[in-house]
Amino acid sequence: MLFDTHTHLDAPQFDEDREDMIQRAVDAGVTRMINVGFNRETIPTTMKLAETYDFIYAAVGWHPVDAITMQEGDLEWIASLCKHEKVVAIGEIGLDYHWDTSPKEVQHRVLRQQIALARELKMPIVIHNRDAHEDIVRILREEKAGEVGGVMHSFSGSWETAKMCLDLGFHLSFGGPVTFKNAKQPKEVLAKVPMDRFFLETDSPYLTPHPYRGKRNETAHVRLVAEAAAEIKGISVEEIAAITTRNAMERFGIG
Repeated sequence: MLFDTHTHLDAPQFDEDREDMIQRAVDAGVTRMINVGFNRETIPTTMKLAETYDFIYAAVGWHPVDAITMQEGDLEWIASLCKHEKVVAIGEIGLDYHWDTSPKEVQHRVLRQQIALARELKMPIVIHNRDAHEDIVRILREEKAGEVGGVMHSFSGSWETAKMCLDLGFHLSFGGPVTFKNAKQPKEVLAKVPMDRFFLETDSPYLTPHPYRGKRNETAHVRLVAEAAAEIKGISVEEIAAITTRNAMERFGIG
C-alpha cells in the first residue's frame, strides 16, 4: 500500500508507454499517486489523469522556473481548479535558484501570491526548493504558510533547515536520493525526522533511485525508496508503506 506523493505521469518521457507504466506502479503495490501540474501545459494534462484514474490525485500550481510566464487570470484559474474533488494541494510552488529562467523577485511574488491563495482556500501547499533554503523558510514564515502547511517536496536541506520546516508545520518528502550511496545528508535527515512527518515520492521521470540511476524514473520505483527508508528507520518495508501512506492521506485530506 504505497503512495507516490509527487510524480509527473504526464511527462513526455511517458508518451510511448504511459498506461503500461501506470499499470506497473499498480502491480508494484502503489495504490495512490499525486500528479503535479506546474504550468500552463501540465495543469490540464494533470487534471485529465486525475479524472481518468480513481487512484490518481492532482496538485496544481505555478513552478518557480515558470514564474515569469504567469499571467493575469492564472491565479484565478488555479483557484477554480481547487474546487475539484481530486485536487488536493496547490503546487508545486517555491523557489529555484539553480535554473536562471525567472528573476528572483518574480519567483518571490508568484510564491507569495500562491501561499495567500492557499490560505484563503485552506489548501496545503507543495514546496519546490532548489538552492534557496534561507529565502524559502523566510517567505513561508512571513506569509504564515504554517496555517495550511504542506510538504517540502524532495527535501534536500540540512537537519537545521528540516527542523525549521517541521516547526512551521510542514512534512518532508523523500525520493530517489535516499537510495544513493553517497547521499549522506538526505539519509541523515530521514533518520531524524519523526515517523508521522514524512512521505515518499519519485518525482518521476526524474531522480531515479539506485540501481536504475541514470535511466528514466517511474512511479513503481517508489518501492525502492520505501526499502531504503525502511533500512534507515530500522523497520519493515510494510510498516514504512503503511505509515507514509497514512501520513499523506491525512495531510492531503484523502479518504
